[in-house]
Amino acid sequence: MAGGLVALLDDIAALAKLAAASIDDVGAAAGRASAKAAGVVVDDTAVTPRYVQGLTPDRELPIIKRIALGSLRNKLLIILPAALLLSQFLPWLLTPILMVGGTYLAYEGAEKIWEKVAGHEHAVEEVAVGDPDHERTVTSGAIRTDFILSAEIMVIALNEVADEPFVSRAVILVLVAIGITVLVYGVVGLIVKMDDIGLHLSGRRSGAARSVGRGLVAFMPKLLAGLSTVGVVAMLWVGGHILLVGVDDLGWSWLYDLVHHAEEAVGGGALGWVVNTLASALIGLVVGALVVLVVTQVRKWRAPKDDIAATPAH
Repeated sequence: MAGGLVALLDDIAALAKLAAASIDDVGAAAGRASAKAAGVVVDDTAVTPRYVQGLTPDRELPIIKRIALGSLRNKLLIILPAALLLSQFLPWLLTPILMVGGTYLAYEGAEKIWEKVAGHEHAVEEVAVGDPDHERTVTSGAIRTDFILSAEIMVIALNEVADEPFVSRAVILVLVAIGITVLVYGVVGLIVKMDDIGLHLSGRRSGAARSVGRGLVAFMPKLLAGLSTVGVVAMLWVGGHILLVGVDDLGWSWLYDLVHHAEEAVGGGALGWVVNTLASALIGLVVGALVVLVVTQVRKWRAPKDDIAATPAH
């Protein structure tokens, strides 16, 4: 009896070790999957603060909370089930879907550059204080944009762990969804409240506190501008890299091989990574610019028709 009990305890200990190892493996895989989506995460973090510009300070965090909850619903209730079904029954569609998302990211990045060059940047609208209709519009618009970025994050993460068993894939994607949502909107909340923290500190009696507060207030516009630039670069880089790897997966390897040879020519390592990043960003810029050109032309073709349709009959 005692021997049987010892054997049972040994079996339980072995199972516990196996479970712990599995948890470690899942955690490591979730970390790798999240890292692969880092560029889109940077873009998401850079894009979101603009949605609360023009709102009163007391409404910023509640709006960010609503956007974060909407983002989590997007990931867990819509994107995750669709991604898992796709990976289980139509895994060959992952690469084309990734490439469509990469093209969209490249387009977004190129469009922002074109708006800046052409002087067509969108101004921040003045809104009525506490206007619930505006808040609903802001929240729904942010959640729609987040859906596209979240889908790209989840598909990138899924592509990284496509060889894992189904249950492991599901657990990993849940961890990625929750972890990235908390990270992105935690950072966004900190960013949008930093100027309020600065204003609070600038009113303190301590000279050091006042200096830090004034410094924060002066630094925040530069940080937001810098984040916007980083977001554009991240979109071009990530979008271009997705397209670069995607065409190789589809059998057109010449472009991937060209970039790989350029990496080897500089000795690989950090310089190789820089070469790959610059090449990916250039590919993203070229593809994005072509899509911007097509979209702009289509809008021009549609504009006269829209004007005619909008003209009242006499």
